[in-house]
Amino acid sequence: MHAGLQPRTFRPRPRRWRLLVLVLALAAVVTASCATQVHQQGAVQILTANSDVNDVMARYIDRGIGEAERTHAKAVVIKLDTPGGLQSSMEHIVQRIQGAKVPVIVWVAPSGAQAASAGTFITMAGHVAAMAPGTSIGAAHPVSSSGGDITGTLGTKVENNAAAYARSIADAHGRNATWAESAVRQSVSASTSEAVALHVVDYAANGMDSLLSQADGRTVKVDNRAVALSGLETAPRVTNSMTLIEQGLLILSDPNIAFVLLAIGGLGLLLEFLHPGFIAPGVFGAISLVLAFFALGTLPVNWAGVALVLLAFVFFGAELYVHGFGALGMGGVLSLVAGGLLLTSGTGAQVSRWLVLGMGAGFAVFFFTVINAIIRMRRAPAHVGLQTMIGDRAVARSDLNPSGYVFLHGERWRAISEDGPITSGEPVRITKVKGLTLTVRRQT
Repeated sequence: MHAGLQPRTFRPRPRRWRLLVLVLALAAVVTASCATQVHQQGAVQILTANSDVNDVMARYIDRGIGEAERTHAKAVVIKLDTPGGLQSSMEHIVQRIQGAKVPVIVWVAPSGAQAASAGTFITMAGHVAAMAPGTSIGAAHPVSSSGGDITGTLGTKVENNAAAYARSIADAHGRNATWAESAVRQSVSASTSEAVALHVVDYAANGMDSLLSQADGRTVKVDNRAVALSGLETAPRVTNSMTLIEQGLLILSDPNIAFVLLAIGGLGLLLEFLHPGFIAPGVFGAISLVLAFFALGTLPVNWAGVALVLLAFVFFGAELYVHGFGALGMGGVLSLVAGGLLLTSGTGAQVSRWLVLGMGAGFAVFFFTVINAIIRMRRAPAHVGLQTMIGDRAVARSDLNPSGYVFLHGERWRAISEDGPITSGEPVRITKVKGLTLTVRRQT
């Protein structure tokens, strides 16, 4: 190396440092939100499942039971409050409870909670099942994705299968299999006292102390072996809450959020269609649609409603080629409103009617103003080259009677007056361009 020359060292720019710090911070947050949170050995671990039965709840309970098994917990308590939900998610939860290597206590709580529909199966699947006073269980008749009865041969098959499934779960834990079948076939429900008297659940418990006290001393079958519950009252209690990611996914599973994301996604792609070179709306719309379809996958969805919402944006796009805001635009608004109302029609989780109507009105105003302005701009005659000077202001550099010279954009142009003689120094307005000659008129 030549004497006096020093090797060049890499020095990150401040902007790169900031980006690196941002990426590391984001990675730390994601890692923390995904990390296991329970370290206490031999504790009673408490899970709170107070939403629709969906994939998010199934993953949360799966993780919670897995943590309990890893830390050799004395028991897992699932504090349940649900109106029901997806059959596939319910079956996953039931299978996870029945295959758990630690005792699982399902407690319908607090007062006013319910274990309806899919929640009935989850409650009966617990090694110990209990209810708080003022709660209910039952109404487990299967329904279609639109919330209606499943008719015909398929309906009979689904009902018989669900009834047999309910009986098998109840039989496995020595509970009232006849009532479990009635909950499916006749949609019967039971209050706390009725459920205890009918032996649908094991007992009533008005608090965690009462729940664990009554469970202590019971012998249950866990992982094909008899396990005597002991030390539950004195064992440490650990609440295993949802991680940040699970909470975010649970928020996405709200039908109102799903509808908004679906509408925003359609709008983003439509704006990208209007302005192909403007990437942001298209990227944002695509991300919104992906999140919307994830949310819809966690809900009992009427897919006809999804089709109507997407069809609305097809109508809005077609309106670009029709003069004014007419039938296609109004059809788009009506399709959006109808799709929102049908999106989860007949299920426990429904899109707010006021949200749907508000979105419909908002899109009507948006397309009436913004989109019509874009359409007018597109249909306006284009001025290119020298024609872009039409309407510009210039100054007469000589008398125009009728011809002379004007000063425009730092240049001297030959001009002809179209409204009589114009004195040098007067301001003029360009009205026409022909070749290199401008036609002007006195600016008033």
